[in-house]
Amino acid sequence: MDHKKVRVRFAPSPTGGLHLGGVRTVLFNYLFAKQHKGDFVLRIEDTDQTRYVPGAEEYINECLRWCGLTPDESPAAGGPYVPYRQSERKALYRQYAEQLVQSGHAYYAFDTPEELEGMRERLKTPENPSPQYNHVVRQKMRNSLTLPDAEVQELLAKNTPHVIRINMPANEELIFTDMVRGEVTFNTNQVDDKVLLKADGMPTYHLAVVVDDYLMKITHAFRGEEWLPSAPVHLLLWKYLGWEADMPQWAHLPLILKPDGNGKLSKRDGDRLGFPVYAMNWTDPRSNEFTKGFRELGFLPEAFINMLVMLGWNDGTEQEIFSLEELIRKFSIERVHKAGAKFDFEKAKWFNHQYLVRKDNESLAALFQPVLAEKGITADPAYVATVAGLVKERCHVINEIWDHGFFFFQTPLSYDEASVKPKWNADKEAFFTAWSEQLASLSSFTAPELEASFKALAAEKNIKMGELQLPFRIMLTSGKFGPPVFDIAATLGIEETKARIAKGLEAFK
Repeated sequence: MDHKKVRVRFAPSPTGGLHLGGVRTVLFNYLFAKQHKGDFVLRIEDTDQTRYVPGAEEYINECLRWCGLTPDESPAAGGPYVPYRQSERKALYRQYAEQLVQSGHAYYAFDTPEELEGMRERLKTPENPSPQYNHVVRQKMRNSLTLPDAEVQELLAKNTPHVIRINMPANEELIFTDMVRGEVTFNTNQVDDKVLLKADGMPTYHLAVVVDDYLMKITHAFRGEEWLPSAPVHLLLWKYLGWEADMPQWAHLPLILKPDGNGKLSKRDGDRLGFPVYAMNWTDPRSNEFTKGFRELGFLPEAFINMLVMLGWNDGTEQEIFSLEELIRKFSIERVHKAGAKFDFEKAKWFNHQYLVRKDNESLAALFQPVLAEKGITADPAYVATVAGLVKERCHVINEIWDHGFFFFQTPLSYDEASVKPKWNADKEAFFTAWSEQLASLSSFTAPELEASFKALAAEKNIKMGELQLPFRIMLTSGKFGPPVFDIAATLGIEETKARIAKGLEAFK
């Protein structure tokens, strides 16, 4: 680390929901910044106005808030380098694009969309199905490298639509050191003359990211490995603009892969395999297409973060559970793997379970209340907390508190009678009638008291405990499930327990 203050950034495009991989990029940036007492910047890369989606930026902010990864500087929070939305910085970029044209590192291209389409059709071969505008093709196109100067000036004077493209050198070896991958080498022949400034005056990602990283004094740039092919363009822009000494250190993070390891995890995989790949629910306002998220499924943000950090990183030990504070201390970019990390939803649920059982019951109850509200149920927070405490060992996500404890909130409408009827008899019926009447005389309605009186009466009537406990459980819950049966009764309370016994006796007759 040199003396410069560490500054990192997450720069999403507001084009839709936030994928797991995006949140993990935020997390790695955030941990690195906090570990080095640096700044974490959120910058919105909305230069492609055709792909802009209303609501996407608010959604990104909400995701980061839920995860507890709050940026130090952002469009919402402001900061010393405002504005933090690229569309609001539009005026900045043209001067740098023009500077590159003046120095011979970029050029004006006047090709119309039809001419570009024609070139692609003309040069298409089976080996090269989508020809690129590169150091060979540019010689045959309408640009300031092939047209006479006078004609170029005239076209510019007439405001002829044009883009500015980078003038990629032929056959040069470019080398840089990646914090994850080590030394990476490119040959410039593999890279086309990317557009830097579009006809509408908006920069492309390539120009904007370099200019903004420079002006915002970004020291480290972590991004997904899908950006690796763009690295040569960015390297050259840092060099051609004379900023090489200020270029951030780069780390290209491994992809998050499908569960079988074949290719990058996508939204479609989640739909197909039944798990979320977005942090939160997202509905695309253009298509009305809905995608589910981890938050609404009942994941805890701290578990979500812990699960994400382990996709592609570990601290070299067997430890798997880390608090955010621990991660800030222990995280190191050198321990990020080069290879992609397979996403495993069962493992994700395991992480969530670890956090769920450690959480206090009051907090779980508060998180579970919206699920009850959705079902039209209002319940006392203290009661919900008791229920959460009884069933949390069985739950992987918050919403499963309902699956394992629904009978605490509604009286059974039907019973698993097949499990009771074959062994049901008058003695058992008499036992429950008598025990139900005894309940009022108990000094306290607790699980140990209930169990003691139940046992005593069973012994007196000479009936095995096991033969009575199953029908009792089914009276209370409707089936063969749930926490210890006397805990259930104690939680339901005397009136409700008696009512359910009476209802059960009717059904078993």
